[in-house]
Amino acid sequence: MAKQKKSSQPSDGFKIVADNRQARFQYSIIDSFEAGIVLEGTEVKAIRAGKVNLRDGFALVRDEELWLLNVHISPHDTASQHFNHEPRRNRKLLLHKKEILKLIGKVEQDGLTLVPLKMYLKKGYVKVSLGLGKGKKLYDKRQDLKKKQDNRDMARAMKHGG
Repeated sequence: MAKQKKSSQPSDGFKIVADNRQARFQYSIIDSFEAGIVLEGTEVKAIRAGKVNLRDGFALVRDEELWLLNVHISPHDTASQHFNHEPRRNRKLLLHKKEILKLIGKVEQDGLTLVPLKMYLKKGYVKVSLGLGKGKKLYDKRQDLKKKQDNRDMARAMKHGG
């Protein structure tokens, strides 16, 4: 019987490359979608190296197509600058037509925003997890921080036999 080689990736085929933790703080996420993304070769290499920043990114619907804007993918180190990509270029997202039409209604009528939550590799493909969210007000953020601090205090008290 042959030995199986252990891989660095989890068994379900996911490898999270970038995570936008700030998005859950700034928006209350109502729904999430998984979308493919159209990339150039040097972008894929940079993403595999983990050189992605999702913090300021957002998605827009234009002409029934979904676009990811303001996401920074650093240029790949070993490629020459002639063949490298533009770090903040607009990238097309791949979603089914029905899902895009559903999103158009929610974004335009309800005033919701599409925010990238995670970028990950799934079976060799780069995927983006988009969150449909409503912007939080300052008092909502304060309440979340207070709740988080209270939970931490309770956990600390339980741990020390409080």
